[in-house]
Parts: sequence; structure tokens; C-alpha cells
Amino acid sequence: MNARGKLAARRLSGVDLSRGVPSSSTQNGDAGQVVLSMFTTSLGWIGLLGQDNQLISTFVGHPSSKSVRTVANKTSRSLDEEDWNPTLRCLIEAYTEGNVVDFSDVPIRLPEMTAFRQQVVAVTRRLGYGETISYGELARRAGYPRAARAVGTVMSTNRFPLVIPCHRVLAAGGKLGGYTSPAGTNLKQRLLELEGRQIVTDSQHSSWSR
Repeated sequence: MNARGKLAARRLSGVDLSRGVPSSSTQNGDAGQVVLSMFTTSLGWIGLLGQDNQLISTFVGHPSSKSVRTVANKTSRSLDEEDWNPTLRCLIEAYTEGNVVDFSDVPIRLPEMTAFRQQVVAVTRRLGYGETISYGELARRAGYPRAARAVGTVMSTNRFPLVIPCHRVLAAGGKLGGYTSPAGTNLKQRLLELEGRQIVTDSQHSSWSR
């Protein structure tokens, strides 16, 4: 683990991410302002949309800060731009450099959703680094064994990529499946390879092995 990864690990074990690092708007008493943080990584530009101490959305794999900003403005028209949560940013940067990072403690603000979606999201969030699961198995674990296709819909509308690791959910037979990102399934493959999963392809099939 490199120096950034060790720093991230210390922060993860010793810092309550729900507190994060207060933005200037919060320090000034203007609670509730939506803040956009953008930074570049080896996986492209990443954006964090936050309000107070909660994450509202993550934007992953964008070609530019302008691309992140355009998508973020569809979520909230009034945005401040600053380093909203440096601790979380540092953890994501460490992750993109190949360090094992657990995002399960990051406070997120989920939209209203059905009981089915809540269960699917909860199971997905418990998937560990390098762990993969099929849409069908995820449906079964969530208590809806015949809802594999609906699980795919939930994954495609995930507002928190990386934090809710939908990239770890694969199609039947170990196939890659879909991924909603400007970089598409290429980014999903890169994320899985980053976590130690390698795709094996021949003229007959594709499968994942560790």
C-alpha cells in the first residue's frame, strides 16, 4: 500500500465520515447548500455531490470537469463548488490507485424508494472489495428470487457508484452486464480489474476469475 493508501486507511479507521470536513457554507451557518466537489483520477473525472454531511450523488468516469458539472446541474440547479469532504475524496483517490477501501460507512442520502429497491441497495452495499455477484443471486439475497431483470434496473439507476458498488454485480454466466457511466462497460471492467478480477475471453464465452 502506498503512502496515500496508508493515509486513507488511517482516516477510514479513525475518522467519522458522517462528520467529514465541514464546508465553508456549513461553517458560516448556511446549512443545506448543495456542494459539488470535482477531481481527476486514473479513472477519469469524479464528482461528489453533498449536502451538510451526506452524500447525494457520485459521478464517475467523466472526461472533464465540465461533463461532471453538466450532470450535477440536473440534480441541483444551485451548486457551490469546493472540496466538500476531503476525507472521502482522499479515500476515493486511494481506491483508484489500487488500494483496498471500504465505503460502507459513508453517509448517503437515499431517495424515496420501494421496499424492493431498499433491499437490493442494502445487499449491494454489503458486497466487499473484489466480491462479485450475479443479478439473479442479488435478487435472491434481497428476497425476490424472480426479479433479476428488475435488479438490473435498480443498478442502472444507482446514484452512488463506487459507494454502492453496482460494478460488482454481473450478468448470468459471469458476463459483464451493463454499466451506466460516460465510459460505459469499459469503466466497469476497469473497476473489476482494479479489484483483482480478470476477464477471460475466447470465441465461446467470457467469464470472471480471480
